[in-house]
Amino acid sequence: MVTTMDVVPLTATLGAEVRGVDLADLDESTFADLRKVFLDHKVLFFRDQDLTLDAHIAFGRRWGDLELHPFANEGDSPEIVQLESTADRPYAASRWHSDVTWRPEPSLGSILRARIVPPAGGDTLWADACAAYDRLDDELKERIDGLTATHDWLRVFGGRLSEEEREAERAKHPVVHHPVVRTHPETGAKGIYTNRAFVTHVDEVDADESERILDRLERAIMDPSIQCRFRWEVDSIAMWDNRCTQHYATDDFWPAHRRMERVTVVGDRPF
Repeated sequence: MVTTMDVVPLTATLGAEVRGVDLADLDESTFADLRKVFLDHKVLFFRDQDLTLDAHIAFGRRWGDLELHPFANEGDSPEIVQLESTADRPYAASRWHSDVTWRPEPSLGSILRARIVPPAGGDTLWADACAAYDRLDDELKERIDGLTATHDWLRVFGGRLSEEEREAERAKHPVVHHPVVRTHPETGAKGIYTNRAFVTHVDEVDADESERILDRLERAIMDPSIQCRFRWEVDSIAMWDNRCTQHYATDDFWPAHRRMERVTVVGDRPF
């Protein structure tokens, strides 16, 4: 199927709405163009994508192998993570983070579809981790160059497991150490790669300095001038590059119902 793709940027460097494409029926030429647009804008948004679960999974697989999440898989399809919030069970990923950084080879990207949206609220924000790094002062850049940080799934998912389950999962998923500043494997851009969701501390510095570094990097990510924001509609899809962005889901819609479905593309070891 030959398509005419229209790319509408949300900001000068981060986020773009892509129009005129059907993600369930992309020819190879359009998909190649989409890969370039993805690298250029880091977060892509698509409206009115009435995909089946199989089509969602198939689109994700065009980018690479898919993550099978050990702690957030409650549906019938192991590749699909269901993210649901109800009046009785409110949920929103309301901390700045990048997905599954606790993996030795964290995610390349995530593809999130809105199934049920609240009548108001429930937006998601993304931050450009490379732009945030570029704005750091030279002294801080020099201090964090070459440092690593410890990433641990237990911070987010440990509370839902028994002690025995935590010990069993810890054996399968030990803590990992990734660079504080990650180099994007395709663009070569440097970006902040710490987040409060999964990072416990910066390695090889004392606790006070670790906290100061993490605080300054988190505040850099929180700068509105390097962010974009998306208002969801049913069958909207957002796809983002976890190697150079972080995201935050607002929790301003409770007690309304919200249900999202995500596939996550496996990446490579950060350097």
